[in-house]
Amino acid sequence: MNEVKNMKFVIAPDSYKNCLSAFEVAKAIHAGINQIFPKAEYEVVPMADGGEGTTTALVEAREGKYEKVLVHNPFNQLVEVQYGFIDKQIAVIEVAAASGIQYRDAQHNSPLLASSYGTGEIILDALKKGAKKIVLGLGGSATVDGASGILQAIGAKFLDKNDSELQLGPANLKELAKIDFSEVDPKILKVPILLASDVTNPLLGEEGAAKVFAPQKGADAVMVEQLEDNLSQFAKIACNYTGKDYINTPGAGAAGGIGFGLLTFLNAKIEPGVKLIAKLSQLAEKCQHADYIFTGEGRTDFQTKFGKTPYGVAQVAKKVSPNAKVIIVSGSISEDADELCQNGIIDALFTAPVGAKSLDQAIKGAKSDITYTSKEIARLLKVNTSLKN
Repeated sequence: MNEVKNMKFVIAPDSYKNCLSAFEVAKAIHAGINQIFPKAEYEVVPMADGGEGTTTALVEAREGKYEKVLVHNPFNQLVEVQYGFIDKQIAVIEVAAASGIQYRDAQHNSPLLASSYGTGEIILDALKKGAKKIVLGLGGSATVDGASGILQAIGAKFLDKNDSELQLGPANLKELAKIDFSEVDPKILKVPILLASDVTNPLLGEEGAAKVFAPQKGADAVMVEQLEDNLSQFAKIACNYTGKDYINTPGAGAAGGIGFGLLTFLNAKIEPGVKLIAKLSQLAEKCQHADYIFTGEGRTDFQTKFGKTPYGVAQVAKKVSPNAKVIIVSGSISEDADELCQNGIIDALFTAPVGAKSLDQAIKGAKSDITYTSKEIARLLKVNTSLKN
């Protein structure tokens, strides 16, 4: 019984998109396992990859705090958004909070008009409240403006050949001729910004921001070409102005080119989202001496091994606790996901839904299903532990 009593579980799932946050998933898994192993040691570490849930994951993992601020959404409407602080001086912001695709509707849906200005407003608010470093999650944006909106929010001016200032949004970037940073506070340019990205796309080309992501944000074929041309002009002027060239840097195309814009003009560094969030969540330290690691996501398939959260969690866990078993509990699992278990990184895969259900039923019952499934997995682990003893 000692071995059972001293078992250590680490619970580090991503969110179930459009269903539960990573923190809610983690609590549901814990509730199930705890019914079978009430005396075990638990580390609950909600995870993310730079997209939806990044702020909540880090604030909850590091016992930080939330802030709210009124800013402009991509279509220049005032909205109240939330961001977070960890360690008092590190602000955690999601591009999607102010500049997300959720703000698109029948009247406001053109990526040519969508600006990242509101994200810049959040950054300014965080700096005013004492931030010395910023973590910026790049997933879920509605914008394809190369971060021009963020830069305009902090005081940059983008001018045409007649020295007229360009309006917000990428529609007029083709006319960009000059850049003026004279009214930007020099202190802002020195603040370290860690960009958490779940993609490695460059800014331009067939794999770039416009051609890959703009259609997901409402762009038709003609608009995609226009956005590509406008980003190309923006990049040309930006590179000439700064003497830096990040056009082909992996992740430069993230969030409609926000990766490129911030790498070029600010003190920014881009990292794979899962690795960055794992580091800031102190996941490796929490996985030391673990017996079992529970992780998961909305849907698991063979692509999970290409940088998605559960695989990243497993890699961190196995590095510090090579004998720990990694168990995925996801909303759904594809047939090809079995290959994840073939190299010793992932040990088992389980789906959370209990019984045959429609999608709506599965979403409504997600919490209780995750708890039930986790409890039954724990029951099986207890049997296995008893057999060993």
